[in-house]
Amino acid sequence: MKLSARNQISGTITEVVSGATTSHVKIDAGGTIITASITNESVAELGLKQGMKAMAIVKSSDVIVAIG
Repeated sequence: MKLSARNQISGTITEVVSGATTSHVKIDAGGTIITASITNESVAELGLKQGMKAMAIVKSSDVIVAIG
């Protein structure tokens, strides 16, 4: 698969927590945990489970940083 997004981060799924309509998928990318919020339907279609290899792909025009 080829994508135009340059921010492609490989890792391993550590947890999938399903809610009423969306799931939080946690991916361990070398010690950094990235959490994606996706639909339950997408989780089912992709067959996402703990221990699977996955890729977090970030496509955004802005990154906002704040301090307390």
